[in-house]
Amino acid sequence: MRIAKPGDAAAMLALEALFPSDRMSARSIRRFIEAPTARVFVAVRGTEVLGNLVLLLRANSRCARIYSVVVGPQARGLGIGNRLVEAAERAAKREGREAVSLEVRADNSAALALYAKRGYVECQRLPMYYDDGADGCRLMRSLR
Repeated sequence: MRIAKPGDAAAMLALEALFPSDRMSARSIRRFIEAPTARVFVAVRGTEVLGNLVLLLRANSRCARIYSVVVGPQARGLGIGNRLVEAAERAAKREGREAVSLEVRADNSAALALYAKRGYVECQRLPMYYDDGADGCRLMRSLR
């Protein structure tokens, strides 16, 4: 687990292609990697990027936002998603945030189970939230 570098953008873009909708562009990935208000984490094995997470830290906000999490199919079931979320929560706490929020597809049972295990609770249902019309759930976890 480490902070992403500009050279990781191509591998992150390849992982984005796994999403059914709402994919980040190469430009967005590069912008997040370089933004002072974002922390981008990558899980790597050797030189291979297995997964990544984008955490947003808005100024004057007590809540950090997990913007994107993706783990490649070859690495699912290895706890990488959990470790990425844990790294994001630690970073948010270090930055003085009191909570972390995120949106997730309502039909993504694996992600919902991971977030529930980590103490996230649903605070809002988001009908037709995603590009393909899928519903979303807004979740939040206190870091106190």
